[in-house]
Amino acid sequence: MTISAFTAGTYVQDRNTANLVSQKARLDALSTQLASGRTAETYGGIGAARTTSLSAHASLSALDGYDAAITANTTRVTVTSSAVAQLSSLSGILQKSLNSSTTGTASTVAQVARNSLDAAVDALNQDVAGSYVFGGRISDTPPVASSDAILNGVPGLGLDGLKTLVNEQVAADLGPNGNGRIATSASGSTVTVSEEGTGTAGTEARANFGFKLLSATSSNPSAITAGAKSGGTAPDVTFAVANAPAEGDRIRVAVNQPDGSQSFTDLIVTANPPADATNTIALGTAAETAAALTKRFEGQPVASIQGKASLGLAANFGTGTPASVELTVNAPPAAGDTLTFNLALRDGTTQTITLTAKANADSKSSTDFSLTGDVAANISKALSNALKETAGTTLSASSASRASQDFFAGSKTEGFAPRRVSADGNGYAEQASTKTVIWYTGDDTSTDPRTTATVQIGADRRLGIGAQANEAPIRAVLAGIAQVAVQSFTPSTTGSPETARYNAVSERARSLLTSSDGRDGVQSIASDLSLAARTMADTKTDNRSARAALEDSLDGVDTVSIEEVTAKLLALQNQLQASYQVTSMLSKLTLTNYLS
Repeated sequence: MTISAFTAGTYVQDRNTANLVSQKARLDALSTQLASGRTAETYGGIGAARTTSLSAHASLSALDGYDAAITANTTRVTVTSSAVAQLSSLSGILQKSLNSSTTGTASTVAQVARNSLDAAVDALNQDVAGSYVFGGRISDTPPVASSDAILNGVPGLGLDGLKTLVNEQVAADLGPNGNGRIATSASGSTVTVSEEGTGTAGTEARANFGFKLLSATSSNPSAITAGAKSGGTAPDVTFAVANAPAEGDRIRVAVNQPDGSQSFTDLIVTANPPADATNTIALGTAAETAAALTKRFEGQPVASIQGKASLGLAANFGTGTPASVELTVNAPPAAGDTLTFNLALRDGTTQTITLTAKANADSKSSTDFSLTGDVAANISKALSNALKETAGTTLSASSASRASQDFFAGSKTEGFAPRRVSADGNGYAEQASTKTVIWYTGDDTSTDPRTTATVQIGADRRLGIGAQANEAPIRAVLAGIAQVAVQSFTPSTTGSPETARYNAVSERARSLLTSSDGRDGVQSIASDLSLAARTMADTKTDNRSARAALEDSLDGVDTVSIEEVTAKLLALQNQLQASYQVTSMLSKLTLTNYLS
């Protein structure tokens, strides 16, 4: 190691050199800042401000990700919303056609319904970049079968469509005598009106099909006395299970409601069901499952049970008592006296049959009974005519509505195919059919369709934008359209049975196409999607404001003012030039030059 000799000028020279080197380094740094616009090339170069910079850049990166997700999913929400709006529009068009048409143009209405079903299926099979938006989590294939398959089935695969199911349901409701399973007979002066069917088979049939007898009244009780309804009791249904279910198996039980309609209860088999759960049943042996089902529905008017074939489910109806009403002819009634019979249909509606006494009435009349001859027999005959006519019109329309709703309630889940009438015609088959078109093949496991597709719009904000074609409001619209599309009407005069059937079909279709509450119809889905779109747009606007604030916070930390750097650079250049000149002059200074 060599130590340089120290002289009087050494310190000054070293200091001048150090100053020049420092100024040159500052000049290089300012030149780099002027070229890049950045304070430094590394986070270490910005000193204590690096924490602020790192945090701000992380937040900006997150905002970029959220904005990219919002942009990518805005198209999906727009397409889904448009499809829902189209469904609502199709519903409105068919309602308008039903309201304005007469029986003479009913065939046109049926064609409008068929065209509407085609358009509805197309809307529900919309995709965005190959992802089908109405399939829930299953988005790689179209979720809805073709309208032709829905209506007519796929004969080549042995699959039945809605038309077959409607025909089966109509036949089951009409009963073997075509009278809606209500029998009437006369003996002496007494007319007996009763629900048909005896024994276990009769009890099951009464639980599912035909009219339900409510009451009968007479406008002139002194002439014709109408007794109170008797019977009409059904036994507590017990269940049998052949094989123990597995975790996740599903069982569907239909229960009759007081208004005559039926509601479904879907149960999921689970090992540890919550104590307050209403849609689960504990995992157990076949006997334990049967006992649990029997206890669960004890005292309830069970109609049917469904599950996968391997479970071997069965509902044992026992024997119940059919409802009946007796009318007694005490004295000849006067012309104009009336008898009124109230019936309940299986879709929750009621039907009234009124018979009017006339001096002479046609034996084929369904509205009048003759006072000539055996009055009791005449009442029985007129009521029989009325029951058959009403069964072929109003009840048939009700059957089509029920079959349509059952068809669209069907699922690809094993055992949950659309209900089919059993081979003996006395109830519904307990083993789900494998010969029925499954109209919806998308995801059917989620309790909330919106959560089947989500978009991250914030650190703790995830927005649901999913949709499923099997959502209840969509199923209702499809069932309303399809039950008209399967009909065939012939022109007829006002007041004819065909007119009555057309009016009954129209009424039931409108009830499904029209939502009594905005949250119940497709408008509720449109509202959810509209809210999601608005939330994404608002979030993107908020992100722009947040981005601007973060970028402002980086001014002077990451970036520099070009004007300020330029001024500093010019000042440093002048200072450095002056230093060079002074240093040069001092380096040439001698005693001779100094004295001169």
